[in-house]
Amino acid sequence: MNGYREHRFTSQDGLSLYYRAYGAENARGTPVLCLTGLTRNSRDFHRVAQRLSGDRLVLCPDYRGRGRSDYDPDSNNYQPATYLNDIRHLLAIAGIGRIAVIGTSLGGLLAMAMGAAMPTVLAGVVLNDVGPEIGGAGLARIVDYIGTDRPHPDWASAARDLAVMFPHLSLESDEAWEAAARATWREGDDGILHYDWDVRIAEPIRAGAPLPDLWGLYRSLGQLPLLAVRGALSDILSPETLSRMADAHPGLQQVTVAGVGHVPSLSEPDITDTLDAFVAAL
Repeated sequence: MNGYREHRFTSQDGLSLYYRAYGAENARGTPVLCLTGLTRNSRDFHRVAQRLSGDRLVLCPDYRGRGRSDYDPDSNNYQPATYLNDIRHLLAIAGIGRIAVIGTSLGGLLAMAMGAAMPTVLAGVVLNDVGPEIGGAGLARIVDYIGTDRPHPDWASAARDLAVMFPHLSLESDEAWEAAARATWREGDDGILHYDWDVRIAEPIRAGAPLPDLWGLYRSLGQLPLLAVRGALSDILSPETLSRMADAHPGLQQVTVAGVGHVPSLSEPDITDTLDAFVAAL
């Protein structure tokens, strides 16, 4: 009834990790893997996955420490190499050897890393509001809020707070803001709403964990079909970086979503037709 099936698998270090599967497992279209932003979870991709799953399988995982996946007892594991291992294991469990990736923010960086770590798996990549250079102000803003819980007594309060934190999301009704809040907070055993992620995911970032050569990872995508989406008000992906990305990958398709900051939902009218056609061609 909800349009997806819920699954769990065990990571190589013993955590129980959650993912949603939309569409038929034997569908003819190239499967799609939807990778979320740093703190997000599979619910973010519900509308996109429903739209794309008519003729293909769409997988939407919760990274460890987010949503319905286990929290890691060692916060040092909240880093890209671990997430890549989890993704590799998920694809093996699902029996998928080739897949298109839609990566939002952190998910886009992981898609770029897949180009280096498992290049034969990729059929094409969508980078949603992220690239090989990350805006310093935007990154500081993200790190500032992810590591400290912001509890709320009810969903209306949480939705108001979300609108203050992210005024440039493409949400146009109270109902939409509450739905986004329900994908950001969860009700705890104390009856209070808490972030739906392990706030310790900020610890490796605050400790100054080094980033890999992001331009090198971007170039690893080579001649793959590539679509870059930018929110016109983004403080993470600048127009200058997007221009350099096009220079480095002459086949790059680009869409800028008007009036939206970090990150586009990928259900805005500016992007839906282009995204759907891009995936359909893979």
